[in-house]
Amino acid sequence: MDKLITFAVPCYNSAAYMDHCIETLLCAGEDAEIILVDDGSTKDDTPAKCDEWAAKHPDIIRAIHQENGGHGEGVNQGIRHARGLYYKVVDSDDWLDADALGQVMAKLREFAAMPAPVDLFIANYVYEHVEDNTRKVMGYKNVFPLNQIFTWESIRHFRTSQYLLMHSVIYRTQLLRDCGLELPKHTFYVDNIFVYQPLPYVKTLYYMDLDLYRYFIGRADQSVNEAVMAGRIDQQVRVTKQMIAAHDVMAIKATQPRLGRYMLNYLSMMMSISSIFSVIANTPQSLGLRTELWEYLRQKDAALYRRCRYKATNLGTNIPGYQGRKLSVGLYRLARKIYKFN
Repeated sequence: MDKLITFAVPCYNSAAYMDHCIETLLCAGEDAEIILVDDGSTKDDTPAKCDEWAAKHPDIIRAIHQENGGHGEGVNQGIRHARGLYYKVVDSDDWLDADALGQVMAKLREFAAMPAPVDLFIANYVYEHVEDNTRKVMGYKNVFPLNQIFTWESIRHFRTSQYLLMHSVIYRTQLLRDCGLELPKHTFYVDNIFVYQPLPYVKTLYYMDLDLYRYFIGRADQSVNEAVMAGRIDQQVRVTKQMIAAHDVMAIKATQPRLGRYMLNYLSMMMSISSIFSVIANTPQSLGLRTELWEYLRQKDAALYRRCRYKATNLGTNIPGYQGRKLSVGLYRLARKIYKFN
């Protein structure tokens, strides 16, 4: 590894906003590399922009052009080609805070000098809501010890709306390779797999209370837009199934109770999201996918099925009948208004 960190930036028809993202990443200096993965863009000059940036900063930026494979394949390409000790995905419409990035880079340099570098670095992310120009910081001071190396045994309870997302994590690159991470092609919402699958391989963690990642949210075509998510419920279900298959969560909970509890809650949240968007889509196919997903979980692990099924969040998203489905959607939209998560 001849770089401290690799930033992978999947780019798909993102010429209108990718420059700002790249400019903020360049603040990391020459200890970083930036891999721009052009995912078969055809509607604008994203491919040319990637090459121009790589020509302008040949010691920092590399451009990779691939046939369209989706966001996950862009992440996969970054992992395959990364030369950094650490690895972070930054979507091309998002950006990093320059001051926070400087502090993160200094800490990663300390880790690099250790015989066994920390496996997972965590920082805050900020929802940047374009529709009303507001911000919401998602931090973890209530969960993790601050400014110290710790293990899963030191974590505290996450709040209901609080999870580790791709925006908040920086993994050690070799750990991602060792855990066999391979995201599915042509599938949205794979960032959940990216965060979840490596967790049992993580032995050491570090958290800094810094607002590093700025998550731009509110475009009508964004993958987390409600109508878009309902239209892609098949992909949401596919991701959730892969997460179920990735680990024996109940076995992890028996040996690492706090990690297992968090992973169980994460899976329960994914089941809830899949259920509610199946209801929002409200087609025979989408409602059938909901039934199929719960049955898949029951067949895989009956104990895990019971733990997920009877959590309060899933009871609220599986109320039977037309009026029950209507109430489920109403409860979801109320939660979205309160927590502003998409």
